Amino acid sequence: MRLVFAGTPAVAVPALEAIAASGHELLAVVTRPDAPAGRGRGLVRSPVGAWADAHGVEVLTPARPREPEFLDRLRELAPDCVPVVAYGALVPPAALEIPRLGWINLHFSLLPAWRGAAPVQHAVLHGDELTGASVFQLEEGLDTGPVYGTVTDEVRPADTSGDLLERLAHSGAGLLVAVLDALAAGTARAEPQPADGVSLAPKLTVEDARVRWADPAFAVDRRIRACTPAPGPWTTFRGDRVKLGPVTAVANGPELKPGELLVEKSRVLAGTGTVPVQLGEVRAAGKKAMSAGDWARGARVAAGEVLA
Repeated sequence: MRLVFAGTPAVAVPALEAIAASGHELLAVVTRPDAPAGRGRGLVRSPVGAWADAHGVEVLTPARPREPEFLDRLRELAPDCVPVVAYGALVPPAALEIPRLGWINLHFSLLPAWRGAAPVQHAVLHGDELTGASVFQLEEGLDTGPVYGTVTDEVRPADTSGDLLERLAHSGAGLLVAVLDALAAGTARAEPQPADGVSLAPKLTVEDARVRWADPAFAVDRRIRACTPAPGPWTTFRGDRVKLGPVTAVANGPELKPGELLVEKSRVLAGTGTVPVQLGEVRAAGKKAMSAGDWARGARVAAGEVLA
């Protein structure tokens, strides 16, 4: 089939690579416009755009996919289908109707669970034991289209969102190509999503990533893992923001107040609403990430000090 791929971040690249190697004809990619990044705030190509540049594939970067120039170019390319992975913009009906087989989206949840921008983060945050990826027909509603197929994956106890998304990006890439193959053969069948089991997964904000030390230890652990690597879990110490890596609940640890620190010879503990947690990596403002023990020694943490 003739394909135009739509995607933006690094998590979309495995699917793009799989499509390029699949035997289908990759005509172009659609990605978000170059954005300022780094200390110099220079414009940087998206990972999908950078991959396309390196492989001689045309790159389309409309500010909005309703722009007449973009729609005209998509009509000229005349793709049979537009596979989508984390494109990052709403696709209007005028664009949806151009490909013969529409747009199909690889979404990182078992729909109808976790519709929205942050399905993996919410799966981790809410303690799901099983998640996966779905390929569905894109339509105007938020991740509401009929589903062509799914793959599943277990949420492991130590998984961060980054860990889980890395696995799903690769297993989902295989699923996406299989659906494209079935569409080309005329054997693909999409099933409507059930009305029950719908949940929403809005993007997690920086405030969502702030650790609530009065929560139970399991909830502190889930929030930190859900927000790793983005938007990045954090707390404050002596009034300054401190970023945290994953923690470990200590079942038989000493009794500590929420956020209270205890520095021991081989570990640093912080109190929660239940049992304490052992801190992993800590990154103070303007410094590199380091072990909690090195951070505590450098900061000279005193008995009774707290993370707020």
